[in-house]
Amino acid sequence: MFEVNENYTRVSEFVIVGFPGLHPSFYQLVAWFFFFIYVITVVGNFLLVVLFALERSLQKPMYIIMLSLALSDIGFCTVALPKVIARYWWDDAGISFYTCLIQKQFIHYFGTLNSLIMMTMAMDRYLAICNPLRYTELMTNRTMSLLTALSWMSAMISPGITTIQSSQMPFCGPNRIIHCYCDTISLNQSVALLLTPSDFTVLYLMYIHRWKTFSTFSSQLCIISLYNVPRCCVYTSSVINFSISQDFVIVFFLFYSLLPPLLNPFIYCLRTKEIKAFLANLFYSTCVHKVNVNEHCIVSKHG
Repeated sequence: MFEVNENYTRVSEFVIVGFPGLHPSFYQLVAWFFFFIYVITVVGNFLLVVLFALERSLQKPMYIIMLSLALSDIGFCTVALPKVIARYWWDDAGISFYTCLIQKQFIHYFGTLNSLIMMTMAMDRYLAICNPLRYTELMTNRTMSLLTALSWMSAMISPGITTIQSSQMPFCGPNRIIHCYCDTISLNQSVALLLTPSDFTVLYLMYIHRWKTFSTFSSQLCIISLYNVPRCCVYTSSVINFSISQDFVIVFFLFYSLLPPLLNPFIYCLRTKEIKAFLANLFYSTCVHKVNVNEHCIVSKHG
């Protein structure tokens, strides 16, 4: 767990503590809880990806954003949850120094990517509301694909810089990670590098300016709010030195990190007309097919 150098003892392994106040009798329950969240999130977002690939009517700029967000949500949960599930399921709390850095890198990568995707979504909706006559001309599938690719590539820059800095720091203190995964705050015990939630601000001001269109794009506003409102509450409390227990802070971190990926597929299905129409047609076709098969079986028996 520690490597002795000439001037200090370096940490070679960290311990994922998770919730420091949690009684061991609840470990299995917490493990199952995170396991179900992971399965539901991955399956729900994967079905969105499949739906986008199969239905040509969904291959539009707005749905390219949704596809990108679904892939990002799958990536984040795959990086964040398996280790904490193992920690509470098999009491496997150890994580090597470099594995922790890799997890930290991708935790912040997907967090930064989500912010960039939210910004792209805000820009797309702003253009659709404020310049609807030129929207189809300006925002093509090619343009949105380029913006999305740029987001996926540029999101690596900021987390990469902090990860390189962290790898060069002499970690010689406690090796306990008071969190469910490795991130900049838990490793460096300092304020993490955050993107300004300008995507939320731009979209919110736009909706106030064009209130009549609120119901049309309320699903996008709901998604952006899920990502940013809890995050703002957490970091506002740290700035004003509001005393909060470590367990509550971890729960709040997990709330704004895991709830949006979990709910996004349901928001899309309930609020998006094209997806609702496709699912309704699919359900209707399936029911009709079953009825026809049953009628054919009945006729065959009587025949």
